[in-house]
Amino acid sequence: MIARAALLSSTATAIVLAVPLLAAEHRVVGLSASGKPIEALVVAAAPPTAPTVMLIGGLTGDGESGQMIAAEVEDLESNPPSRRRFHLLAIPLANPDKSPLVFPPTGVAYRENAESHALWRWIGLQAPDLVLIVGTGDLGLAQALSTNAVAGVGRVPARVIITARPTTLLSLPRDIPPSEAHVEINRRRARSPQQLAEELGRYFGHDFNQLTYIPGMALIAQMRLGHVSEVEKLAEPYLDPARNILNRANSLTLAGHLVFAELAERGNPQYSELVRNAADLGFSKSGEMLESMPFHDEMSDSVFMATPIVVKAGKLTGERRYFDLAARHFAFMQKLVQREDGLYRHSPLTEAAWGRGNAFPALGLALVLSDFPKDHPAYQRMMAEFQRHMFVLARFQDEDGLWREVIDQPGSYSETSATAMIGLAMERGIRKGWLDPAAYQPRVERAWRAVLARVGNDGQLVDVCESTNKQKTLEDYLHRAAILGADPRGGAMAMLFATEMADLH
Repeated sequence: MIARAALLSSTATAIVLAVPLLAAEHRVVGLSASGKPIEALVVAAAPPTAPTVMLIGGLTGDGESGQMIAAEVEDLESNPPSRRRFHLLAIPLANPDKSPLVFPPTGVAYRENAESHALWRWIGLQAPDLVLIVGTGDLGLAQALSTNAVAGVGRVPARVIITARPTTLLSLPRDIPPSEAHVEINRRRARSPQQLAEELGRYFGHDFNQLTYIPGMALIAQMRLGHVSEVEKLAEPYLDPARNILNRANSLTLAGHLVFAELAERGNPQYSELVRNAADLGFSKSGEMLESMPFHDEMSDSVFMATPIVVKAGKLTGERRYFDLAARHFAFMQKLVQREDGLYRHSPLTEAAWGRGNAFPALGLALVLSDFPKDHPAYQRMMAEFQRHMFVLARFQDEDGLWREVIDQPGSYSETSATAMIGLAMERGIRKGWLDPAAYQPRVERAWRAVLARVGNDGQLVDVCESTNKQKTLEDYLHRAAILGADPRGGAMAMLFATEMADLH
């Protein structure tokens, strides 16, 4: 297991701190294959619109180029922000393990070629206007940046400089033109919530062949965009009494029933019975309440997969027993998977606070509280637990507004679907008056900007964790594949987040 102490005592940190720095912001780009952090320094200029220059050293693992870059950072910091002509991003030691690098990266991110993937995707999403690679060998990075859409964003001009001197940055032209990547990131961030939802709606939410939450969340977003009749056509086959849709049910199936709940609430009572049937799985044949809803598999996902649909059954039928069951199931899951610090372990197999394993409880409880009766004895406790979880999660939002693949592990990759889900939960909490806007709205806005940057105009997303069952070790979660491409899970959650930001209900 990667110890936090090891992260702080790495070679990269030693190189960064070898030269005294004034107030550079420290960031962790990613982890090397052995778990060492790849660190970056950030020095901002006063005008936000100033161009961005990135310095990269240590691609071959040498410390000399890192020392030169640290000196450049200190020299730039000696000037007040108003006199800095550009923002500076600096990576003194890009390859602490001296691993083989290949650009553009190959293999599964971040399981294979970890350093190459971490550098490539971070550069693309930071979208600098110019990259300067310090040292005798760039391993093809400059050519790859200049000729490829980096992480699907755009090209970035890059060149190699053998030796960095205090005059290197001063000698740069005063007007550095925006890179293709910079222009694209600005375009992405200029989209309104409704624009992003409609854009994603061209790629997601057009089938319901599998009764799971993945197409289900996109279909709910489509309904929020006004496409109710189209969704009804996709859902109608499930009304056929000859189809026993719960015959081979699982947790994902339960959450897929939220589409039926949405249709029932929109005035189609035929779907209420489907919702009730799913919730009734929490009762014995004689009507006694079970210890919990089935199919939880000891995973924190079940707070989202099962609890909201049970509450919807209570709302649609008016029967109090469903709210009692929802409260019981949530308490059962809390006892099973919540850590003492307020984060959720994904399962009892490990203490790892998987990103989506915390996003599921965050979003699940936000949906539950939206419909849960305030006079129920469990309401105040559930509200307090939601607020506590939001407070703890807020501490772990990174500098770019994202939550990571493992929430409390610096350097684990920033994960888009978890960020969309947690951002949605916080936005719902603000709108409902559960969370203080002064404390949480800036976090939601940062999460929203981060998601905007990570969604291309053709439904492509950056760094969505693959489907994940319970894993045995922290390393297993750190090495889950990070998808770069059109992903229905990430697309659905980003789309739903967009409709929440647009206040489409």
